[in-house]
Amino acid sequence: MLHSLKQFGSGARAAVNVVTSALPIAIIGGLLYAGFFVKAEAVINKVEPKAVERRDNFFSVVAPDAQIAWAAGTGGKIVRSDDGGRTWHRQDSTTLENLQGIAAWDAQHAVVAGNHGVVLYTSDGGSTWKHAQVPKSDNPNKLFRVHIFDGVAWAVGEFGSLLRSDDKGATWTRAMEEKDRAWNDVFFRGRLGWLVGEFGTVMRSTDGGATWSETALDNKVSLMGVDFRDDLNGVAVGLTGTVLVTSDGGQTWREVARPTREHLLDIAWDEKRWVAVGDKGVMVTSDAAANEWKAARISEGDVSWRTQITRAGDRHYVAGANLAVLDGGTLTIVGR
Repeated sequence: MLHSLKQFGSGARAAVNVVTSALPIAIIGGLLYAGFFVKAEAVINKVEPKAVERRDNFFSVVAPDAQIAWAAGTGGKIVRSDDGGRTWHRQDSTTLENLQGIAAWDAQHAVVAGNHGVVLYTSDGGSTWKHAQVPKSDNPNKLFRVHIFDGVAWAVGEFGSLLRSDDKGATWTRAMEEKDRAWNDVFFRGRLGWLVGEFGTVMRSTDGGATWSETALDNKVSLMGVDFRDDLNGVAVGLTGTVLVTSDGGQTWREVARPTREHLLDIAWDEKRWVAVGDKGVMVTSDAAANEWKAARISEGDVSWRTQITRAGDRHYVAGANLAVLDGGTLTIVGR
C-alpha cells in the first residue's frame, strides 16, 4: 500500500509539473491572440474649456435687461449670461479679432465692433454672428466703441471713424469724413449728440448726427468716455483723472478737481449717481450735480484696469482686465 501511495504521489507531482510548464506557453499564446485579434478602444474624455478663462480680457459689456448680458473681448471672444451673471457660455463669433465694443437692442439683437473694422451682428440671441457690411479705407479702421440710441447703432474709432447703422447692425455708412484723430466715445439724447476723443476734443450735434461742430476747450488731455443724464447735464472723463462737466448741453465744459491721477476710461449715469472706472481698479463717483467726486477701488486689493461699467437692475457689470459682477458692494470676477 505504501508503494501505491508513493506511485500516486509521483504521478500527482508529474501532473503538476506538466501544468506548470504549460502555463507560460498559454499566457504567451493569450497575449499574442489579444495583440492580433482584440482591438483596444481608446476612451477620451474631452475637456471643454471654460467660457471665461483667466487670460481673457473683456473690453465691453452690455445688459439689455436684468438677466441677460453679453461681453466681448480678446481673440474674438463673446460670452453671454442668461441668469444675471451667475453663469456664462461662449458664442462662436467667427473672428479672432479683438472685439472692443458691444451693444444690444434686446435679448435677440446685438452688435460688436473691433480691430480692423470688424463688425458682427446677431438676430438670434448670439446663436449665429454674421459679418456686417462696413465701409473701410487704407487706415487701420480700428473701432473702439459701439452704442445704440433710439434704435440707431453708432460706432467710433481711429482716424475719425464715425459709423452709423439703421438696420440693426447689418449695414453701416460713414457719418463723418476720416481725420487723423481718434474718437473714443459717442452719446446721443434724441437729436443731440456728443463725440469725445484725442487731444481733449469734444464735438456736438443738434441734428441727429448729420452735422457736427467742435467745442473749444482748454483741456488737451484725451477724453475716453461721455454720458448725459438729461439734455443739459453731462460728464466726460479721460486720461490722468480728467473730469469735465457741462450743464448747458455741451456748449461749454468745466474741469472739476481731479479725484485721481489714474486714467479714467468710462463714465456712466446709472440713474442714481455718476460712476467712472479706469486704471488700477479705480472707481470714482459723484452725485447728480457732478461737482465733487470721490475716488476708491471697485474692490479692496483689486488693481485690474477697467474699460467699461454698466448697470443692470441692482448690479453692475465691469469689463477690462477681466469680466466681473459688482453686486451689493461685492465684486465677483467671472472664471475665478
